[in-house]
Amino acid sequence: MGMGELKLNGSGDGIGRRVIGSSYVTSRFLPASHGLVQRVAYTAGGITDVGQPTPQSHPELLADGEITPGITSEEYISRRKRLLEVLPEKSMAIIASADQQMMTDVVPYPFRQSGDYLYITGCTQPGGVAVLSEDTGLCMFMPDTDKEDVVWQGQTAGVEAAVEFFKADKAFPLSQMQKILPEMIERSKAVYHNVKTSSSSYKNLDAFRRASLNNKVKDLTNYTDELRWIKSKSEIRLMRESASIVSQALLQTMLLSRTQREESQLAAKIEYECKMRGAQRMAFHPVVGGGANGSVIHYSRNDRRVKPGELLLMDVGCEYHGYLSDLTRTWAPCGRFSPAQEELYSLILETNKECIKLCKPGASINEIHNYSVKMLIKGFQELGILEKGKSIQYNYLNPTAIGHSLGMDIHDSVTLTKDKPLEPGVIITIEPGIYIPPVPILNENAPDRYRGIGIRIEDEVLITETGNEVLTASVPKEIPHLTTLMNMGASDAVMDAPELRAACS
Repeated sequence: MGMGELKLNGSGDGIGRRVIGSSYVTSRFLPASHGLVQRVAYTAGGITDVGQPTPQSHPELLADGEITPGITSEEYISRRKRLLEVLPEKSMAIIASADQQMMTDVVPYPFRQSGDYLYITGCTQPGGVAVLSEDTGLCMFMPDTDKEDVVWQGQTAGVEAAVEFFKADKAFPLSQMQKILPEMIERSKAVYHNVKTSSSSYKNLDAFRRASLNNKVKDLTNYTDELRWIKSKSEIRLMRESASIVSQALLQTMLLSRTQREESQLAAKIEYECKMRGAQRMAFHPVVGGGANGSVIHYSRNDRRVKPGELLLMDVGCEYHGYLSDLTRTWAPCGRFSPAQEELYSLILETNKECIKLCKPGASINEIHNYSVKMLIKGFQELGILEKGKSIQYNYLNPTAIGHSLGMDIHDSVTLTKDKPLEPGVIITIEPGIYIPPVPILNENAPDRYRGIGIRIEDEVLITETGNEVLTASVPKEIPHLTTLMNMGASDAVMDAPELRAACS
């Protein structure tokens, strides 16, 4: 991995290195004009370590032929071909991996890969740059790694893994990019890259700067967003599993909320249950808002105790091998909605259900959103929360859209217009809500009995040929079902338990 002469290590420590003949390396990776990059394979127990799971190292996760769990090398190659087909002729795409973010000078945050880089390469590791063009196919520049890096961070993928495992057409050490990439840029009529995830490793090259000055540099995101809009059968299987995991985890957390009311403990519970079911991480920091905290749309402190009689809103999601879920439920941990809570909840629930009915091929997110706004305005006016003739104040009560596309990112394919017709294989969220702070903030006008109530009901919806499939349908949202769940097992004997009595008092 990298440059320099490498020797065979035949010691009995289970770690071996092998040197491949220079003629093989040159023909496989490099034009003759760029010299020699040697290939290195690190093995442990006869299994090559490429810095992430493989079918050989993790047969319980990956089947033969898969680069990431559930996604085959053929599908990754097909994605690359499709991107080249939609890009203008004689153009190239540069896609950088995400950067490793640091918590302190020596403590990294858990790494999460850029969606576009993962979608095209299958590599879950930081530091790489992928280049795609008709001339080269997929060319991957892989991070240079020395022995000290391996000691501290473990093995990472190099040029050999790029070709053998990720199925790149060419591969080079990142240190060679400044020699190789400029020529590729000069030959291209246009250079596309993801502006939001761009890397200084190529942006600082003179050739890239010249291309930018000559208006040859353009944003790639619209093209990759278009490709990621419709999910493949493999992607749908992964997203269905991600939704199943978070649904089961939230159900367990709802049961715990009957006796444990600390927002922090419920946040810990949902993360534990997701990871125990196979999720790699949470899709975002869980929103666990009790009472008035539920009226804060992206509440994140999770540091308060839910009081008796308050509603609890939890907005949660997990990541399952690169694919995310997003689910929200609001319930009364005591098992009883107050009249005011029930009035608001019933309106939001009815809006959720009616909007889901509209989710079908040909409809658009904007159409569904506009329908939800009309329905909620009418409901708010009937409840006396919104004055007639002042519908502009609706945004004070619900400033969010009805939903968004979901996939490898929580807000997936964000550059595409919300007027784009839905198609089979698209996955979106439907999430109507109402957010009434305990005291007025934006001049919203609400009766005192509704103050401090936040409600959101969010489901994941897969668009099908005949309509839709709700991927999170297993989590209760009807008031009778929530009441039954919260009181389940609450017989006289059980209710004698001090912790249950205290929780429901």
